[in-house]
Amino acid sequence: MQIPAPFDYVRASTVNDALELLARHGPESRVIAGGHSLLPMMKLRLARPEWLIDINDLFELDFILLDGDHLRVGALTRHTALLESAEVARLFPIISDAEAVIADPVVRNRGTIGGSLCQADPAEDLSTVCDVLRAVAVVRGPGGERLVDMKEFHRGPYETAVAPDELLCEVRFPVRPSSGSAYEKVERRVGDWAVAAAGAAVSLADDGSVDAAAIGLTALGLDGTIEEAAAVLLGQQPREELFVEAGRQAAIACDPVADQRGQIDYKRHLADELTRRVLRLACARAAGTQEG
Repeated sequence: MQIPAPFDYVRASTVNDALELLARHGPESRVIAGGHSLLPMMKLRLARPEWLIDINDLFELDFILLDGDHLRVGALTRHTALLESAEVARLFPIISDAEAVIADPVVRNRGTIGGSLCQADPAEDLSTVCDVLRAVAVVRGPGGERLVDMKEFHRGPYETAVAPDELLCEVRFPVRPSSGSAYEKVERRVGDWAVAAAGAAVSLADDGSVDAAAIGLTALGLDGTIEEAAAVLLGQQPREELFVEAGRQAAIACDPVADQRGQIDYKRHLADELTRRVLRLACARAAGTQEG
């Protein structure tokens, strides 16, 4: 039987209360919402927090709100809420794509976007999604609120820019006209972590050329987006030969490791193929020829 090390538990009532608890209990405390990543690590004693600060009563962090040219998503928003949101599917179909392949309904009903991002697992799907959408994290702490670009948010496996006395409160997604996005994942079985996955977001200019593009990979040893692959498309009319070249650049840029999920050559092949697929779909969605 796997049993966590002894710990104490407290339930926060507001964001300010949660911040006070984090300050009081120090870096040995951990915030818990869904707990689907943290609790298994505690049972294996890979994580041994002395205090768990439960934020499930912070309903102020549970929202999906279109505010001007941003979609604001509270950190406590459950995966199921994102998957079922028509607004999310319309503006950012890549989020719906990813949510549909995250674990299973039980996990999606409890897990949160904030928990996924703060866990910072290299095989986690929403990190790639937020990278390619150029999302911004809203972090609160003793010094007030600060905005963190997603490219600065993740600092390595299981490490983020959120300090021990801070709390991720919100993720903001910029809404761009004539945009499309897509995410595809290969997994060993339904609901498993990715063997490999790719995400892409593109915006089209009035003449139909690619005005902006971002491509990211999951579980393939790559931090952030692949600028070389995106550069292939900029200023060009979307077409298959560009998708092929972008896929080739993605395969070169990634740095996978051989493990029980596959060999290096296989994973590079997936980086190539999945990049082509998500670019085709993202461009079609941006052009309005493919519904989100």
